[in-house]
Amino acid sequence: CPWGHEGCARGHAAADSLAVTATEGTAGPRAGRLLLCALAALALTRLLSLPLYPLMDTTEARYADIARRMLAQGDWVTPWFGDGVPFWGKPPLSFWATELGFTVFGVNEWGARLPHFVLGVAVAALVWMQARTVSQRAAWHSVALLAGAALFLVSSGAVVTDMALTLGNTMVMIGFLRAWRGGAPGGSTLLGPGWLLAGGAIIGLLAKGPVSVVLWGLPLLGWALMGGRLRRVWSCVPWLRGALVVTALSLPWYALAEMRTPGFLQYFIVGEHWQRFVTPGWAGDLYGHAHKYPYGTIWMFAAGATLPWSVLLPAAWLALARRQTPITRAPPPRGDEAALLLAWALAPCVFFTAAGNVLWTYVLPGLPPLAIWVGCWTASRQRERLAEGVLTLGLALCTLSIVGLLTAAHRSEHFERKSAHAFVQDYRSHAAAGERLYFLGKVPFSGSFYSAGQAQAIANLDALPAGTTAWVVVNATDLAALPPVQRERLVIVSQIKARVLARWR
Repeated sequence: CPWGHEGCARGHAAADSLAVTATEGTAGPRAGRLLLCALAALALTRLLSLPLYPLMDTTEARYADIARRMLAQGDWVTPWFGDGVPFWGKPPLSFWATELGFTVFGVNEWGARLPHFVLGVAVAALVWMQARTVSQRAAWHSVALLAGAALFLVSSGAVVTDMALTLGNTMVMIGFLRAWRGGAPGGSTLLGPGWLLAGGAIIGLLAKGPVSVVLWGLPLLGWALMGGRLRRVWSCVPWLRGALVVTALSLPWYALAEMRTPGFLQYFIVGEHWQRFVTPGWAGDLYGHAHKYPYGTIWMFAAGATLPWSVLLPAAWLALARRQTPITRAPPPRGDEAALLLAWALAPCVFFTAAGNVLWTYVLPGLPPLAIWVGCWTASRQRERLAEGVLTLGLALCTLSIVGLLTAAHRSEHFERKSAHAFVQDYRSHAAAGERLYFLGKVPFSGSFYSAGQAQAIANLDALPAGTTAWVVVNATDLAALPPVQRERLVIVSQIKARVLARWR
């Protein structure tokens, strides 16, 4: 075991105010069948939707193309942004997951997205496991709240790095909660506190880097200091031994990455972990552009990330209040554990409040503890049937939203506008052997992915090889600005909104 077996004694659990009885944790009230059916329908719908739309620019296609390049080159150390251009923006764990999906299912949308859906399922399983210590109903309510949250629903199946980070942080915090309750830090299974703590820390460092330690370390430290719990927190887990294990298993990749492409550590540690957040509109981003938002925008993102619950649950609460239904019964978990869950949930928003360069995915690591806390609250209400009705309604709305949005997007050619997939398909169906595909200006990430890296960028049509037939994707505005002699040589094959695929003859 990476943590050893010493730590807080099991007797702590009996004395702690947040401990639950065996009856509460193993039997307890059960969730309604309608809620479970709605949850299963939502999960199945999300799973089946994964291959139904192309990888879209810029995030999904960029990360999928990085993984494709790593797989093609047999490189499991350095993520590659382009030919000979390393990607220093993120560690490789999410790319490894996508590579694994490509190896098993092929280089396609299913292979790219399924590993991230599995990561989301793992997060939900941990949430269920933690809330299950209260009751089965609390466990299923928590999972329903997590699965139905807009940001989690989108991210569980999107090719992003944030779900791996969320899995790592969830493992760390739930591992600590289990140790705090009195379980031996080592445990006898992979779900023992020590394994969860060590494994989660390693996953976080290899998914996002040191920011993962900040997102679980700050709320834990603040909770320990404010509640006078520091001594017990220190004795509950052998932190020094654990840190050595985590460092020994995660540091080698960082060393190899710096050796393979010198300059990585300077850019990643200083640029990505400092300047990106404290410098609005940071101009040092090598792979895109920094986002400039007013300070505090992360809280607005949080409100959107928790839809539909950020609307439905307050409405239900107000309805209960107007009907004078008792709503003050204190829900488990109580005391120390509830405070830690809230500190963990609020950590991303508090940490990024003073950052102007933020994305709504930064809220994701805070959703699991929020789901646990609110799920225990809804499961303990005297009008729990009303709460389950609200949750069931929310899940049904999420399922209908997936179907409706996919249908509307296909009809409006939204996906075709956000991805070069259709152009690459048209090119392959019309081009003869040896005819190349070019993009006027630059190749979008989706163009690189779907062409297996064969598409090339040209600054102007005069750069095309003389005496050859080629295929070119051009923006309609650029096409109108071309000299007449060049326009006459282009035969338009297909057009999607503002872009056309033309044959250069």
